[in-house]
Amino acid sequence: MLLVIDVGNTNIVLGLYMESKLIRSWRMSTGENRTSDEMGMFIYSLLNHSQNEPEKLENIIISSVVPNIMYSLTNGIRKYFNLTPMVVSKKMKMNITLDQVGERELGSDRIVNCVAGYKLFGGPIIIIDYGTATTYDAVSGDGRFLTGITAPGIKISADALFSRAALLRNVELELPSSLMVKSTVESVQAGVLYGRIGETEYIVNRLKKELNCPNTIVVATGGLAQTIAKGSEIFDHIVPGLTLEGLRLLYEMNIGD
Repeated sequence: MLLVIDVGNTNIVLGLYMESKLIRSWRMSTGENRTSDEMGMFIYSLLNHSQNEPEKLENIIISSVVPNIMYSLTNGIRKYFNLTPMVVSKKMKMNITLDQVGERELGSDRIVNCVAGYKLFGGPIIIIDYGTATTYDAVSGDGRFLTGITAPGIKISADALFSRAALLRNVELELPSSLMVKSTVESVQAGVLYGRIGETEYIVNRLKKELNCPNTIVVATGGLAQTIAKGSEIFDHIVPGLTLEGLRLLYEMNIGD
């Protein structure tokens, strides 16, 4: 069994693979103050509680955009699993080529998404990740990273609105069926989510034009991808677990090195 761990700014997502099949996944908050014992014991208990014997784990691969958590996480894994985890880096073997911008600017989560998107669907491709930030990454038909765009995440944008407007309260991010809204809650939902749909469609269409490729594949991932997809037909594929799949693929590309 292989455990893949995606450490994001807001959440840590874990996936357990049996060969190429994802058999379980979990989500926990990203806490930078946890000790190695807390990290290792918690992950061990997740596997144990789900009746997946931790002793049968063969390896672990980690992608992280939170450097401060890595010491506790990697040492906890060594202590409780007796394994040294593989950590995603730009030096790994991969099926895409990074240019100087990609080498300098791309976080490991975005590299993993590009690896997975290109492997699963080919290119040219645009991968959109609706996470803490909303990111747009483009890969050419021959696997070259072309450009990456970063926008504020949907939840961050909503939280900023609620914190600055005293009469607005936090609402669930569900897409209204129409812009003809009748309540404050729906008004906020429409503004936040249809606004992001408009941003997505403009950036994707502009990228397709600048790439001179109207048939570029568009893939969405991240926690709110399916919510956004309810209001737009611009996506070719919705893959919520794209990052986990990319981690598995990267592991297979680099096992034995």
